[in-house]
Amino acid sequence: MLDFELTPEQKMLQETVRNFAQKEVAPLAYEIDRDERFPRESWQRAADMGLLGITAPEKFGGSGLGVLEMAIVAEELSRVCVSTAATILHQACLVIDNLVRSGTPDQQQQYLPDLCSGKIVGCLAMTEPGAGSDVISMSLVADKQGPEYVLNGSKVFITNGPDADLAMVYARTDPNDRRGGISLILVDYPSAGFTKGKKFEKMGWRGSPTGELIFQDCRVPATHVVGGENRGMQVLMAGLNSERVIMGASALGLAQGALDVSMQYAKERKQFGRSISQFQMIQEKLANMLIEIEATRLLVLKAAYLCDRGRLGDATLVSAACKVYSSEVAMRATTQAVQILGGYGYIKEFPVERFMRDAKLFEIGGGTSEIQRHIIAREMLNA
Repeated sequence: MLDFELTPEQKMLQETVRNFAQKEVAPLAYEIDRDERFPRESWQRAADMGLLGITAPEKFGGSGLGVLEMAIVAEELSRVCVSTAATILHQACLVIDNLVRSGTPDQQQQYLPDLCSGKIVGCLAMTEPGAGSDVISMSLVADKQGPEYVLNGSKVFITNGPDADLAMVYARTDPNDRRGGISLILVDYPSAGFTKGKKFEKMGWRGSPTGELIFQDCRVPATHVVGGENRGMQVLMAGLNSERVIMGASALGLAQGALDVSMQYAKERKQFGRSISQFQMIQEKLANMLIEIEATRLLVLKAAYLCDRGRLGDATLVSAACKVYSSEVAMRATTQAVQILGGYGYIKEFPVERFMRDAKLFEIGGGTSEIQRHIIAREMLNA
């Protein structure tokens, strides 16, 4: 039986990030959502606190911690602002952690210090116009020409893309291998042949910039391949579980934030001479939210625990379950929060309107709920 009691150090991290989120992130949440702008103030503070490089070695300016600690950060930030959490955790999980696990010593020395300090913004570029859930059908090509690769193609829906100084780009390096033959390549911005396309306007996560990257005869040194030539799928698979856990932790934080606001409002709002928290139908909604949130938290903690201990088989199943369940709990919790607040829930004066918009992407990004259920069934049947 696994013991999920947080250590004193983890509890201290949780309290520190919670204070940061409440005092510094929350006051900016409405503004960055309204203006669809990069949360620069919170970004630099997160870097100074060691949150960007939470899994990176201390010699590079990181904190040398694990997936569980990263999940704690994701939950606390998402509790007040998913956009800020997504921007920071994309750098921490999908860029820095990928480089920590699969980068060469030279690549780590070159990029990790500036990534951890927040000096440069990174992005992971995988999705293409014709390759979403079917990621291995990607068509962006990297043609090896002597000591360089020449990249041609485009990527879409790339978190941090519009502001990125460094792109980690999945590209097809062996056109004859349609089930593999993919490499992960580091591309600096600006570079000749690398341009940024349109920035997407989104329903939610509006303060987390998302855009298009375009490569046209973009030349990159062969030394910028991460994890080895044609080994991109291995790099990708190695990071999927932690990505799902962090998405799950963020969805959990969003659901908890919705409950926080709902509880406060239900206690203060009076109708028919008493607070609406005294009405049984409101109590039922609050109780159901709490039940699902507590169940989600245990699932997130277990998945993070398994990732940190390298239990790949168990982690794959549980992290997929964590991702799909937490996403759907976030959707239900935020919908109920809007219902509890009534008309006030539908206007921007209260954050639950934003919470509900933010919740939907958790069922889509990082692998749809349908794909997660397919993974769960596959792991169950192959056990």
